[in-house]
Amino acid sequence: MTTLEWDGYLNARDLGGFPTALSSTGETRFGRIARGPRRERLTETGWQDARAWGLASIVDLRCAHEVGQGEGDHVIADDVFEGIAIVNSPTEDQNDPEFWEACAPILDSPEYWAHNWQMQPQLVRGALDSIASSAPGTLVHCSAGRDRTGMISALILGNAGVDPHAVGEDYATSVHAMAHITTHAPGAELDEARSPAEVDEWMIDKLPIVHDTAARAHEIFDLLEVSIATRAALRRLLIAE
Repeated sequence: MTTLEWDGYLNARDLGGFPTALSSTGETRFGRIARGPRRERLTETGWQDARAWGLASIVDLRCAHEVGQGEGDHVIADDVFEGIAIVNSPTEDQNDPEFWEACAPILDSPEYWAHNWQMQPQLVRGALDSIASSAPGTLVHCSAGRDRTGMISALILGNAGVDPHAVGEDYATSVHAMAHITTHAPGAELDEARSPAEVDEWMIDKLPIVHDTAARAHEIFDLLEVSIATRAALRRLLIAE
């Protein structure tokens, strides 16, 4: 995994360089898909950094009420976004009372992932379709770039044949990166900061869920009724044949 140094942005990585036997190069391709937190954290220099990486499209996994500038965000001129396709494709409907009752206490954990794709499969599938149809050089993000982005990253990396333990390391990197950040979206409740030791302890029973998600990606895609065309497009984005 490669950390992306985009000004004002943290917890951003290129999904290239992961080991996979499906690629002729033995690893996933760089410059195709990046993962990160809310794009409003980027400074104008950060947007320039992202363009230099090859940013062409953004798939935003957040609910509509989470999108927009918050306190402390940078004011960015409209022309900075010119030529970048931005698609809002939320993975969850937080207004669904059944989903909210089941998932609200665990939205900061992969424990909710299976609830999400079982209760709202059309939304998770829609996000995957959006990534598959986006121009290469795609930033996939939510608010923290950790949980929703972690779920989608685990699925697309699993679909590309990446070793599940490497996927788990990627998720752990995001949890550590955001452990000291107490707010991830405008108006959201404050999270509790965690020390590295607390993060490691917390992840003991969480990483097996991430490993299982990547290992069972094809089975989960079946459950979500992801089309063969979307699966193939996602794979082409990440592997050289």
